Amino acid sequence: MSSDNLSFRFRQTFVDTMKNLPDVFVNNELGRVVYERTYSRVKSDDTNEVWWETIKRVVEGCYSLQKDYITSTGQEWNDNQAHGSAEEMYDLMYNMKFLPPGRGLWCMGSDIIHKKGLGLSLFNCSFVSTEKILDDPCRPFCVGMDMLMLGVGLGADTKGAGKVKLYEPVITPNQMGLTYVTIEDTREGWVRSLEHLLLSYFIKDSPVVVFDYSSIRKKGVKLKTFGGVASGPEPLIEMHNEIDKVLKRETANNFLSSTGITDIFNLIGSCVVSGNIRRSAELILGEEGDEHFLDLKNYEKNPHRMSYGWASNNSVLPSIGRDYSDIQNRICNNGEPGIIWLENMRKYSRMCDPPDWRDRRVLGTNPCGEISLDSYEVCNLNECFPARHTSLKDFKRTLKYSFLFTKTVTLAPIHIAETQNIVKVNRRIGNSMSGIAQFIAKFGIEELRIWCKQAYLEIQRWDAIYSRWMKVPRSIKTTTVKPSGTVSLLASATPGVHYPHSRYYIRRVRMTTGSPQLEKLKSKGYYIEPCAFKPEHTAIVEFPVDVGNCRTLDDITMWEQLELAAFMQHYYADNQVSCTVTFQKEEGKHIAAALNTYQYRLKGISFLPRSDDVYPQMPYEKISKEQYEKMCHNITERSRGHDTAPLGGQKRKRDEMSESLNFCDGDTCTLNL
Repeated sequence: MSSDNLSFRFRQTFVDTMKNLPDVFVNNELGRVVYERTYSRVKSDDTNEVWWETIKRVVEGCYSLQKDYITSTGQEWNDNQAHGSAEEMYDLMYNMKFLPPGRGLWCMGSDIIHKKGLGLSLFNCSFVSTEKILDDPCRPFCVGMDMLMLGVGLGADTKGAGKVKLYEPVITPNQMGLTYVTIEDTREGWVRSLEHLLLSYFIKDSPVVVFDYSSIRKKGVKLKTFGGVASGPEPLIEMHNEIDKVLKRETANNFLSSTGITDIFNLIGSCVVSGNIRRSAELILGEEGDEHFLDLKNYEKNPHRMSYGWASNNSVLPSIGRDYSDIQNRICNNGEPGIIWLENMRKYSRMCDPPDWRDRRVLGTNPCGEISLDSYEVCNLNECFPARHTSLKDFKRTLKYSFLFTKTVTLAPIHIAETQNIVKVNRRIGNSMSGIAQFIAKFGIEELRIWCKQAYLEIQRWDAIYSRWMKVPRSIKTTTVKPSGTVSLLASATPGVHYPHSRYYIRRVRMTTGSPQLEKLKSKGYYIEPCAFKPEHTAIVEFPVDVGNCRTLDDITMWEQLELAAFMQHYYADNQVSCTVTFQKEEGKHIAAALNTYQYRLKGISFLPRSDDVYPQMPYEKISKEQYEKMCHNITERSRGHDTAPLGGQKRKRDEMSESLNFCDGDTCTLNL
């Protein structure tokens, strides 16, 4: 529901027109279901929003942030001009010419931002370095947990390895040396409990910490602010126990190692996933010569990590010009590590431009690798869909408002001092594109080159205009290509720079059992079955998809995927292009050569071995045209005579919202739907 604290509201005459707009999901049932499951907030009357209400909330929240900031700095706010601008943004967002990230669709205009002041919830992702861990050994881990608990994806590194000396906590014979800590049932309370545990190992002769979990809400209690239900204390208890084991193991070597740093971050992520927020996007950056780090997902060598090693994508920071043979071998085995060329991130904006060293201070990247970040910095993104435009002029109109949305997010208050300070200076944003493969099929690669070059210049123009109006610095970087995910499903777009798996496929979506959507979809003829892993809580719905006249992974090689990523890095993205290259088994032997070639044209890349194996309930499954048509025929036949309206106005259980806090929104770097 919209916050009562919004300072900007649409005029009633315009609101009246919203209610009669065409249904944007009329030919996209998959998009409708993902929207209703993931981004539609429950209103005060316990019914859930429909699309026009969600976009109204988001745009009113965006312009409220602007108005509050402009008036607080003593500048003049032109209400008539603001209404005209907001109506334009509403039109473009409603018709999906551009969309905010999942963060924006869910949080903007809600009490999370405009009452509780948790502006950090609008940001997609973050990065925390351990390089200066000796300044405050607990800080990287505690800030990382805080970020994750607010739904912000987390990148981190292992540069603090070997710096922090560890001491096993002591316990006196009469037990008087114990430290008893009652954990407050808040985000801050959970984070402080982590700090207590870490300090007991970081300070010599510290007493053993004993936690009192009795104040934490029982499992199943409804959560009002973020939606969903409480997980109970169990995920936190498990995190404490497992981190305690990690630190005990690490004390044998006296210092916290790269393995220990990664373990702690992974266990935090695992706790957050279990504790109501069901996704946790993490990326850990290791040094290229750290064999222990490179073997962290070799569970024959590290069997103790099997239960939580999945919590992060692991990447390395190779130097330009090195031999990539050892990395090739590991990638062929399990798809990791990813590659982040920090030198290129610091040296270049777009790769077509001369070195400018604008990002000379960056230390890492976000979980999906599309944004350069300094330590404790955060980024916010949006997503434009060029294939949904008819002309470059039409696209430029969209860019004005997509840029304005992301620039406005940088005005939001952030409760972490280091993060607030760096956002004020950098104002980093990421205007992204999705549906690039569809655009090439529709307009051609040369038209894409022209649009990318013009789009970049247009965004710089609006950055100059809006920065001057807001009296804030120009953004250090402005453009990116993110991997996308659920947001691109709303617009029936291929995700980011990635090609679709096949022309026809089944897309499986996970939903809470008992959802009113399930019965409606079943009555229409959609196939539904219990989740193989959590049948009592989750159901799987199958949607037939036809991506249309667009090349697929069946049609292209590893090299063409790399070339398109380099193309977008050259002409458009001054941050990075997030690209996971899918390769056939026989192409694996060429990965080292590919990295040698593209280390001068990319800032990061990851690989995924392609498999034709079919597993139960895969998120994507290739099917034939005949299978697709049969599924569609069954749905069409069953749908006749059934209500096809959206769920707006119907009662909705609040515990269905537990899926709603997305991170980077990318299926390539977070858990699948």
